[in-house]
Amino acid sequence: MSSFDEAIPDPNDIRKWLAANHPKHLSILEKFEVDLKLGRLSINSSVQQRGMLASTDRLGLVTRTLELLKVLIGSTRWKNAAELLLLLRGIGRELHAFGGFREPTIGNVVRRVMAAVREEAMEKGDIASQRSTNRPSMQSILWANPQHHRSSNSNSSINSHFEDGDLPANFYVERPDFKQNLMEAIQEIMLDLEDTHKNINDQALSYIHADEVILTYGKSKTIEAFLKAAFAKKRNFQVVVCEGAPNMDGHEMAKSLSSVGIDTIVVNDSATFAVMARVNKVLLSAHAVLANGGLITASGCNMVALAASTMSVPVVCVVGMFKLCPMYPHEGQDTLQDIVSPSSVLPLHELRDPLMKEVNFVNPVQDYVAPELVNLYVTNVGAFQPSYIYRLLAENYHSDDWESFE
Repeated sequence: MSSFDEAIPDPNDIRKWLAANHPKHLSILEKFEVDLKLGRLSINSSVQQRGMLASTDRLGLVTRTLELLKVLIGSTRWKNAAELLLLLRGIGRELHAFGGFREPTIGNVVRRVMAAVREEAMEKGDIASQRSTNRPSMQSILWANPQHHRSSNSNSSINSHFEDGDLPANFYVERPDFKQNLMEAIQEIMLDLEDTHKNINDQALSYIHADEVILTYGKSKTIEAFLKAAFAKKRNFQVVVCEGAPNMDGHEMAKSLSSVGIDTIVVNDSATFAVMARVNKVLLSAHAVLANGGLITASGCNMVALAASTMSVPVVCVVGMFKLCPMYPHEGQDTLQDIVSPSSVLPLHELRDPLMKEVNFVNPVQDYVAPELVNLYVTNVGAFQPSYIYRLLAENYHSDDWESFE
């Protein structure tokens, strides 16, 4: 088996490196990728069988990804933070290629761990501490100068994989306590994920007031738990649920809310504008929150946000921090978009009609909601306006890792 010195992990071919040095870990990675690609991480197989979008346990998926990273980091051979960053970048690209592009939270948690690696590398040593705030410092300015580039062959091989061309000296220092400290940092991230819904629900009374009429779209476990938490604290309100065609999961959402005593009404999606005048607040879930403060959410929610904006009804998105994605909506409505079969909109036998040959059906999974249509994001670490999202991204991810997996 080749030594680590002879085979620095190439982010573009991490499978080859794992096969040569850690075949068991490659098997673990491949099993996760197969489960991800085949949709086995979805929790609603019956929905998949009907040709509709499967409901995925997003938080559970992120937790499983973090556990995978913990195993790969904890028992693979790497000597310093620079080599570990290459390993994580390669794993991130692998997961992105095997379906992670449809599930941005996977890339988010990899970036979060990479930020923890950078922070731990800079926390101790001769160079001043540079945490993940990305604020310009004297150290970062000095290391940007060409005269500080190292001539070491090993370091140069690693540096060739980074856009900034070089890393500070602390990233090449071998520290016996580095792995243990990093594992503790990963455990802290795990605990934050476990407390996500609890911390969000603790804020329910601050945003749901007595006798309000609240409108939501389709089914969301985060919104559902948020509303139930407010009702459990003796807050009385009424909920209007848009049915969320074509999945119609709004009916399931309404049934769940009414089962605990919440006054709930289901309306057709087409009736959203008509009922908006009676609504006090709109609650939306999120597939991802983008760097400009925009929102990727279920298809149909943009219509709801536009109606709310016309009627001056505040739109509040309830979301966990793990869904913050360092991506800009350069593709507009096609950002993080996925197009699925139209069979859930129109039965297959009707599609065979000769008249339908001239009709193009588009069944998008997601909608992009512009930041000016969202008033507030309620997260597990507090509430923020869309204009503050860039700051939250800087606190959670290092800017050098934003495009690591493209």
